[in-house]
Amino acid sequence: MKTKFKDTSREGIINAFCHRDYWKYDSVNIAVFKDRVEIRNPGLLYGNLTIEMIRKENVSERRNELIAEIFHNVHFVEKWGRGISLILSKEPDTEFKEVGTQFIAVFKRKELEKVGEKVGENEAKIFNLISQDKKITYVELANKLNITEKSVYKSIEKLKKKGLLKRIGPAKGGYWEVKG
Repeated sequence: MKTKFKDTSREGIINAFCHRDYWKYDSVNIAVFKDRVEIRNPGLLYGNLTIEMIRKENVSERRNELIAEIFHNVHFVEKWGRGISLILSKEPDTEFKEVGTQFIAVFKRKELEKVGEKVGENEAKIFNLISQDKKITYVELANKLNITEKSVYKSIEKLKKKGLLKRIGPAKGGYWEVKG
């Protein structure tokens, strides 16, 4: 997960599980829309925190000490209380809101994340994998997607024709340039 969008959504999901209100009979939900992704978790901000405080003051109140400790022990979080600042450092336009009894993190989708609307499924998957690893090979792409190298080649040619992808340098030692 190397792209900013994936890093921030991963962090948002971890935050949701660390800070949700487990007394509420509900679950963490991810809603995917054309223009945004929302991570919704039961329970409003904890410990009299406000959205302004978490955005500007980098403060955190842990509702679930044991869950936060487990995530720390398995290296899902480096340090407690850094989730929102990490998200905002990579995606400053992230919106946080409280609706009813839900805390919602809203990640705006950029054109690169919406590439699936312009191309087929394989092309979108290849585009995302190349976005994560600019030096990925045809063989690696074929193995990860469980398709033939010929299919990878055809999909990459389509992405190039649409102006979404460009190869820089030779097959060995070169890299992919992702365009929007």
